[in-house]
Amino acid sequence: MTRICPKCSYIRKETDECPEWQCPSCQVAYIKAGDLPGSHSKNATSNNRNAQLSENNSSNVGKWLIALVIVAGVSAQSYLSHKESKKQEAIAQQNLTEARAAKASGQTKQQPVITLYGTGWCGYCVAARSFFKENGIAYTDLDVEKNKEDYNSYRKFGKNGIPVITIDNEVVEGFDEGEFRRKLDPWLNKV
Repeated sequence: MTRICPKCSYIRKETDECPEWQCPSCQVAYIKAGDLPGSHSKNATSNNRNAQLSENNSSNVGKWLIALVIVAGVSAQSYLSHKESKKQEAIAQQNLTEARAAKASGQTKQQPVITLYGTGWCGYCVAARSFFKENGIAYTDLDVEKNKEDYNSYRKFGKNGIPVITIDNEVVEGFDEGEFRRKLDPWLNKV
């Protein structure tokens, strides 16, 4: 078998007397010389480099493909969520308009007027908003930290916590889904 040293490019002869694993010219083990920087074996180095590039390219393609699938999934979910959210907002707005008109005309079969006094950072306020939106309940959302008039309206109830929610003239402190379901049952979306 003809062997070429990766370090010094010496071509081994059958008459050379050193061990098979060692180069007779530079005395380096063939396997170690292939790992040395600056070794002269162009075939071994280029084959090794090509194998690494091929491995990296297939690895990168897989990573990009996974990233693309994730981005597409998130985009589709976001689009559908936004579309459903807009639909629920339209239903809630229509219900609010009908509720105000019904209250003005003295009818009682329409949804009561609901006002939420809360803040943007309050978890219970977020839960109440989510409940109203998911169930198609129209409500007015007043942020007591951003608007002084809303804060003054909130203070008239004499409450210290948030959210404070009014259903017509009845005041509800905090978020209690069970109580909301009982009081608003006829107007909840029954999907």
